[in-house]
Amino acid sequence: MSKRDYYEILGVSRSASADEMKKAYRKLAMKYHPDQNADDKEAEKKFKELNEAYDVLKDPDKKAAYDRFGHSAFEGGMGGGGAGAGGGFDFSGSFSDIFEDLFSEFSSGGRQKSSRGNSVQRGADLRYNLQISLEEAFKGKQRNINITTSVACEECSGSGGEKGAAPITCTTCQGRGKIRAQQGFFTVERSCHTCQGAGKIIEKPCRKCAGSGTVRKDKTLSVNIPSGVEEGTRIRLSGEGEAGMRGGPAGDLYIFLSVKPHPFFKRDGANIQCNVPISIVSAALGGSVEVPTIDGNKVKVTIPEGTQSGHQFRLRGKGMSILHSQARGDMYIHTNVETPVNLTKKQKELLREFEKAGGANTSPESSGFFDRVRVFWEDLKE
Repeated sequence: MSKRDYYEILGVSRSASADEMKKAYRKLAMKYHPDQNADDKEAEKKFKELNEAYDVLKDPDKKAAYDRFGHSAFEGGMGGGGAGAGGGFDFSGSFSDIFEDLFSEFSSGGRQKSSRGNSVQRGADLRYNLQISLEEAFKGKQRNINITTSVACEECSGSGGEKGAAPITCTTCQGRGKIRAQQGFFTVERSCHTCQGAGKIIEKPCRKCAGSGTVRKDKTLSVNIPSGVEEGTRIRLSGEGEAGMRGGPAGDLYIFLSVKPHPFFKRDGANIQCNVPISIVSAALGGSVEVPTIDGNKVKVTIPEGTQSGHQFRLRGKGMSILHSQARGDMYIHTNVETPVNLTKKQKELLREFEKAGGANTSPESSGFFDRVRVFWEDLKE
């Protein structure tokens, strides 16, 4: 029975790139892996076929020979590393490399290798919530914050060993950080249980940090808040997070900003909204009011005669700062005509006289509204 085409087994074309073949192999390896298909002889056969095909096609020299001569490239005297004359496959060498290539990232745990070959681990990132006022968001500010985090132990210089003694090579894994175990026809790699994947162990732990290489410490950091920041703005302080393990790099500190509600102003992007109450006399006869601005100054706003509630005045360039810009937004004043309360007897009499002397000209909106209502009722009666 003739052997299946290696490209067909992987489900790729002959022009497929190395990355495309690797992706196809991983997908099928997961599908037909023996752990996922217990006692399934057909899946086991396909898994062997798949690894044989990928072992040839991932190697440029083997692939070139296969593209030219096909399966005969690895039969008889043609040479070749993977398949023998009977179509067998050597799992002891090449398959373990394939397995490591496939699953290495799942067992690394975020570890890196230091320049000395030791397994190191990056420190965790930290989050700090900072609340600022609207004025601070407008002007920007330098703020000091206090945090408690882990830092490298000074006693052992972060090594974890007593008096800074360097860790020794783990005898269980011989410094690899991983242990290989043969299960049937394939090899499984796991993190070393003795050194927890570090490849090194500490003979005499540092008394101050108990061998961890890090200690807890309070730190005061200066945070630069630029002008124009908004709710939810995130500031990153590189390297100010938790210390890394075994000399690994420190994590980062992320500061999330929130802005306190303001008693006068409401922010709307780069603009500011402000409700200003005015008396009924100022609304009717006109006048002026002084309103505060976010920069600490005040502006006089002229109120024309007959101003109604909800009338809007725009003050250009009196709004919020814009992040990384010299420009500013606008400020919008919304009038709120205040109805008089706690009137004296005389004030009430004067208002009644005003109402009798008035007419449609003094209250055009209400007069027009009720005229329309009367017409509406009359239409309903017809």
